[in-house]
Amino acid sequence: MTELRHLRYFLAVAEERHFTRAAARLHMAQPPLSQQIRRLEEELGVRLFDRSRRRVELTDAGVAYLRRVRAILAEVDDAADEARRVASGVQGRLVVGCVGSATYSLLPAFARALREDFPGIDVAFRGEMLVPAQVAALLGHEIDLALLRPPVDEPALRLETLRTDRLIVALPDRHPLAARKRLRVADLRGEDLVVHASGGSVMHGTVLALCRDEGFAPRVRHEVAETSTLVTFVAAGLGIAVVPEPVARLGVPGVAHRPLSGRAARIDLVAAVRADDQAPAPARAVAVLRDLVR
Repeated sequence: MTELRHLRYFLAVAEERHFTRAAARLHMAQPPLSQQIRRLEEELGVRLFDRSRRRVELTDAGVAYLRRVRAILAEVDDAADEARRVASGVQGRLVVGCVGSATYSLLPAFARALREDFPGIDVAFRGEMLVPAQVAALLGHEIDLALLRPPVDEPALRLETLRTDRLIVALPDRHPLAARKRLRVADLRGEDLVVHASGGSVMHGTVLALCRDEGFAPRVRHEVAETSTLVTFVAAGLGIAVVPEPVARLGVPGVAHRPLSGRAARIDLVAAVRADDQAPAPARAVAVLRDLVR
């Protein structure tokens, strides 16, 4: 069967039009090269070269074969180059899952940095993902990197804390509490709250725990799945909400933001990847995130 080396032998002779020069280019002796070309012709059942003159010339069949050989070898070389780029982490596909607050704050700069530093990586983002969905997607190889809020108890994942965000209160700009510069958790007592939906939302549990530690049960009026919807409900006057500070960057009209005092009013943002993932792209992406949050 014809092998790639036979195609490279043929190409060298076709381009040099001389067996001795082609042999030197291939770093081999001339007689074995001539023998390999004859075997190739025998296998194909056609004569590729006219050897009747001093200068070796291509036959019509040889001209046609040369066009296809060049295309085949170019594809082979491109495939090898692509494999090397993917192995080095500068090309490939990366799917990133994000919690809502990371979508609004870190994601724009992250996407720009990836495009600038690794233009060969095809990046896809899945925003507004709750932590259980992110963990399941990572373990199921549906995403390669997650930006999430702990706690996460999954030994199959490797976690790295990127930053700690302050918690703030989002409230209608005409709400009486908006007149204050800073709020305490105790100020939420008796207020209608809009919270993230239960069933896996870290922020849902965080808000309930903050209120419980202050000795009261929050008056939850609305539960929503997405952070953008939560802030829209606040703008509509349906309640107030506790959110990570980056959510303020949404800039929804009619919403005021006030810092929430207290040592517990903090929440981490974590990058998570599969612990056994040896692909270089996720590791490179985490390095980009690390530089951004600095």
